[in-house]
Amino acid sequence: MSGLFRASSLALASFALACSASSPPRPPAPQTRPLTVPDAGPPATPKPTFENPGGMWLPTQVPLKAEELKRLGLAIDPALLANPKSSVLASIVNLNGCSASFVSKEGLVVTNHHCATGALQHNSTPTENLLELGMLAKSRAEERSSGPSSRLSVLSKMTDVTEQVRPTLAQVTDDKARKLQLEKLQKELVARCEQGRKDVRCGFVSYYGGLQYFVIETLEIRDVRIVYAPPESVGSFGGEIDNWRWPRQCGDFAFFRAYVGKDGLPADYSPDNVPYQPPAFLKLASAPLSEGDLVMVTGYPGHTELLSPAVEMQQIQSVVYPEQLAMFDAYLGLIAELSKGDPELAIKATSRRRGFDNYRTKHLGELEGMQKAKLVDKKLAEQQALRAFIEADAARKAAFGSVLGDIEALYLEQEKTRVPDTALERELLLPRLFFAAYRIARMAEERQKPDAERDPSYQERNVNRLKDDLKSIDASYSPKLDRAFLKLALQRDRARKPEQRTPALALIAGKEPTDAELDAAIAKLYDKTKLGDEKTRLELFDKAKPATLAAHTDPIVRMMSKLYPHIRAVDDRRKRFEGKLLLLSPRYMEALLAFKGGAVAPDANGTLRIAFGTVKKAPPGDPGADIGAFTTVASMVKKSTGKEPFDAPQKLLAAAKNAPRSRFAAKGLGDVPVDFLSDLHITNGNSGSATLNAKGELVGLAFDGTYESVASDWLFTPNTRSIHVDLRYILFMLAEVENAQRLLAELGVEL
Repeated sequence: MSGLFRASSLALASFALACSASSPPRPPAPQTRPLTVPDAGPPATPKPTFENPGGMWLPTQVPLKAEELKRLGLAIDPALLANPKSSVLASIVNLNGCSASFVSKEGLVVTNHHCATGALQHNSTPTENLLELGMLAKSRAEERSSGPSSRLSVLSKMTDVTEQVRPTLAQVTDDKARKLQLEKLQKELVARCEQGRKDVRCGFVSYYGGLQYFVIETLEIRDVRIVYAPPESVGSFGGEIDNWRWPRQCGDFAFFRAYVGKDGLPADYSPDNVPYQPPAFLKLASAPLSEGDLVMVTGYPGHTELLSPAVEMQQIQSVVYPEQLAMFDAYLGLIAELSKGDPELAIKATSRRRGFDNYRTKHLGELEGMQKAKLVDKKLAEQQALRAFIEADAARKAAFGSVLGDIEALYLEQEKTRVPDTALERELLLPRLFFAAYRIARMAEERQKPDAERDPSYQERNVNRLKDDLKSIDASYSPKLDRAFLKLALQRDRARKPEQRTPALALIAGKEPTDAELDAAIAKLYDKTKLGDEKTRLELFDKAKPATLAAHTDPIVRMMSKLYPHIRAVDDRRKRFEGKLLLLSPRYMEALLAFKGGAVAPDANGTLRIAFGTVKKAPPGDPGADIGAFTTVASMVKKSTGKEPFDAPQKLLAAAKNAPRSRFAAKGLGDVPVDFLSDLHITNGNSGSATLNAKGELVGLAFDGTYESVASDWLFTPNTRSIHVDLRYILFMLAEVENAQRLLAELGVEL
C-alpha cells in the first residue's frame, strides 16, 4: 500500500537471476538439538564496526557482498545464500503474503503470530475464540485447516525472459495496447511454464522498473494447517500501543504444517493428506546470539520505493497518505463502535481491523520520518543531480532525454481522477458482498472470451483460487458490518466535491442523499440479497452471464451490473497509466543505475530477498536507546498490567519467575531474551522472515520495524532498526509455558 501503481542495460551484468535446474537437495538428516545453547561469554576479539547501507538483495547478488559478509563473520559458503535451491534458501517459503520457513522434515513451518490471524479467525466462534485463546494441536488430527484460500509457495526456479518481452513492448505505440501486450506475453510464458506440470505454478515478475523480467516456478501447497499459536496476549503483547515501537516484548510467532496428497503433490484439504516433505529445513541456533553479531533476514518483502521518482514521493507525502489515514481512522472508529457487545462481529472484523491499524501506524511513521529527514527534498536533490548527469553527456541525453519530465507529467495527469478512482475500486468494494458481486460480474465477462484472451487473474488456472476466495468470505462476513461499511463509504463519497465523487453515490442513493435515505437504499440492497450464502455465490460465479446479471433478482447483483462499467473504466485508465510507464520506467531506471554505479538492490516486489546487518541497539535519541539490543521476560513482566493489551497470561507470569534459571536464559542478560533489535532493512511481507546467524541457523523471526525508521521504504538510513522475536523465547514458551513436548521433539530439541 506504500505506492500507487508499479510497472513491475547498465550496471546489471551481475543480475543473472536464474536458478539451477538440478534436482533439489534432499532434506538434511534429523538432528538432536540441545535445549540450551552454551553462552560463550564476551568475544575474544572485538566485533567489526559496520554501518549498514541497506538493501534487500537478490540471491544472485550475494556474491557481490561475499567479502563484506565474511568480514562480519559469515561462517558458511556464500553460495548457500546465492542459490534459491540450497539447503538454506530452499527452507524459505511464502505463506499467504507473509514470509515463513520450514523447520522440520515433516513440513512444519514457523512464521509470525500476526500472520496466523486469518487461520485463527477461520476457526473461531464466540464460544471458542482462538484469536484470543490461541491453540495448540496435541496431535496431527488436531491441526486445523487455515481455510480454503490459504496458500504456501515453495520456490523452485527463476528464468530470465527479458529478451522475449522488452523488444516486443517497444514496438507497441498505444499505451493501453502496450499493457495488454505485456499481459499477453505474461499469459503465454506462464502457460508454457505450466504446460503438462500439474504440480507447478508459475508467476511473472519484473525488476528495476521493467528492465528485466522473470518467470518464477513454485510448488503451491493448498492444504495448510495451523499447529500452534500463542494467546493474543502473548503474540500481540502490547497491541496497537506498542505496534512499530521499541522496546517490545511480543511473542510474535506461530507454527503451521504443509500437507499434500499421498502422491506427494499439492491437493485440496483432505483428512487423507500427508505432511509435505520439504527439500530442506532450517537448523536451530547452536550458539547464543549477542549484540554486534551478524544476522541475516531471508523472506519475501512486499514493496519498497527507494528507486522511485521524486514525483511519486511528493504525491504520497502530500496527498495519498493523508487521505489513507483519514480513511483508516473512519473505518477503525466504525469497527470499534460496532464491536461493542457483539463478539461475533468483532471476530469477523479482526483481520481488517488489524490491517487498518497496522498500516495506519506505519503510514504515520513514514510521514513523520519523511518530514523529519526532509526525504522529499533529498529525493528532489538526487533527481536534479540525475538530470545534470543526463545532460552532461550527449549519448545519455539522446538515450534518456526528457524521461524525468515525462514521468512527472504522467503522475500529474493521473492525479486528476485518482481520488474517485481509488474510492470506487477499493473503498466501495470493502463490503464483502459488493466484493463478491464484483468478482462474479468480472468472471461473467471474462468467461465469454477464449482463455488465452482473458485477464491473467481470471484464466482457468486461477478459477479455483478465485472460488476459494469466495468461500473464505464467510469468515469475515457480518451483515451488520457490511451494511455499515457501505454506508460509511457512501457518506465519505457524499462529503467530497461533486467532481471527485464516484458514480456509486447517485446510482445507489441519489445525488445528495440524507443519512436516512442512505439507510433506506442500503436496506433495499441487503434485505433481499442471497449473496451471504456460499452456495449462491459459487453458483453465480460458475454460471452467470453479463446479460442475466443486469436483470437478476438479487438487488446487490443488479446494482453491481450498474457499477461494473464504471469500475472497469478505472481499470482501463490504470492500464493506460501502466502502459506508459512500461516505456518510461526502464529508461528512468537505466539512467538512475548508471548514475549510482556499482551494485544496487532492486526495490522489493514480493520475491525472495536477503538483507544482512548486525544485532544493534537503538540509535541515540530513539526510544529504548539505553536498554541494549534485547528485551527480556523480566521487562515483559514489569510492563504487564493485567489489562489488555498488556495482559500476559497467568501461566506465562508463573513461568517467568524461573526465567533467570531457565535453560534458555542468556548469561549476559540473566534472563530469557524476548525480542531483539537489528539494523536490517525489512518491510511489509518480511513478517515471519527467518532471521539467521553467521552459520545460517535460525535465531529468530523478523516481525516489525521501529516507528522512527519505517520511512526506510523510501530512503534507508543507518539509524534504521528492525525488531525480531528471539528463538530462545519461542523455545521458552513451548517448553516451560505450554509444555508442547510433541512440537519440541519435532524441532529436534532435547526434552
